Amino acid sequence: MDGLCALAKHQEIHFLWRPQLRDPGDEAVLELAVAAGGIPIVTYNTDHFAGAERFGVAVRTAREVLREIGAIDG
Repeated sequence: MDGLCALAKHQEIHFLWRPQLRDPGDEAVLELAVAAGGIPIVTYNTDHFAGAERFGVAVRTAREVLREIGAIDG
C-alpha cells in the first residue's frame, strides 16, 4: 500500500455540485473520474451512475470494456 500511495496523486474533493447520483456512496467515484479527465467508470451497477455523462464520464460494464478493446467477441 505504501508504494501505491507513493505513486498516487492527492485529489481535493469538492462537494459543491453534490448530490448528482442516486447512491451517495458513488459520488466520490464520479468526482474522481471527473477530476481524472473523464476516465470511464467500469461497474456492474451502471444504473447507479445515471447522469455521469453530463460530466463527460462514460459508464461501462466490464464486458463492454472487454468488447471495446477486442478481448472478447460480440
